[in-house]
Amino acid sequence: MGTVAPVIYKRQAQVLGFLEQHIEATGFAPTLRQIADAIGVSSLATVHEHMQGLIKKGLISKTSGRLRKYELKSDVNLGNDGITVPILGFIAAGSPIEPHTDPNATTSIPPNFATGKKRVYVLQVRGQSMIEDHIDDGDFVICEQTEDATNGEIVVALLSNGMATLKRFYKEATRIRLEPANAAMQPLFVKNVKIQGRVVGLIRKYGQY
Repeated sequence: MGTVAPVIYKRQAQVLGFLEQHIEATGFAPTLRQIADAIGVSSLATVHEHMQGLIKKGLISKTSGRLRKYELKSDVNLGNDGITVPILGFIAAGSPIEPHTDPNATTSIPPNFATGKKRVYVLQVRGQSMIEDHIDDGDFVICEQTEDATNGEIVVALLSNGMATLKRFYKEATRIRLEPANAAMQPLFVKNVKIQGRVVGLIRKYGQY
């Protein structure tokens, strides 16, 4: 009744949006690493600070000492109207394939994942080479279009042969390493690669596509 909504900063909004999606999809909160990967930061301490900020603002609660016991407050309105973004096709997390594009395919995502400065799109994952980063076959990844990548980020990479793949990006002295998150698979080593986006969020079993 007349309560002023707390100010939520960009990163806090991204964390909150990812928490909402993850809890809705799986029933429990993500790990600090999953949150860091989803919002594109490398420091777990930074994620922890954002979580503490959200607790102080009354937007999430902590029911035990473990992150996976964090939960959203039932009266928090995260703006579920969502925004419509295109589904550009399928990307293989196991072996590089060219995504097939359907210009009419769209889905709705929480507005927290769109900064308004860069284009956001969705790809559906095929394969299990990113399974240890909790990206499974059939999951949808929310991608922010960018041509640059920081070491450790999960990226959509276009190879010189025209194929695309989803991997972690690492720039080495004389080459680029595209690292899977599956101990049974080997990394790709390339001289040149075109970055088409970085993963900022994950939707599991979302929609009817």
